[in-house]
Amino acid sequence: QVQLQESGPGLVKPSQTLSLTCTVSGGSITTSYYAWSWIRQPPGKGLEWMGVIAYDGSTYYSPSLKSRTSISRDTSKNQFSLQLSSVTPEDTAVYYCARRPTHGYDYWGQGTQVTVSS
Repeated sequence: QVQLQESGPGLVKPSQTLSLTCTVSGGSITTSYYAWSWIRQPPGKGLEWMGVIAYDGSTYYSPSLKSRTSISRDTSKNQFSLQLSSVTPEDTAVYYCARRPTHGYDYWGQGTQVTVSS
């Protein structure tokens, strides 16, 4: 059973960088051909895909967030991380990490609330 767990600060000040980590258990983030995504849901809105890091370390980002987003990984800890720079209150959301096989998502973290406020 694969499990994902998000961790990081729940409160970030405007203009700072939001940093979250997803710890994966029950499966390796280097296993072909899975990809590991970050997805968020602002209050009252739908899910927004932010970006992904694939099993081989390649990354892909949402065009709307690409200039502010970075996804990296630590294979020794079986973790992948999200950094979102220059945050504003519009970045307030529940942030999820999820595993993507060839199609769709099969495992999700429980989500973590991040609020951007001074």
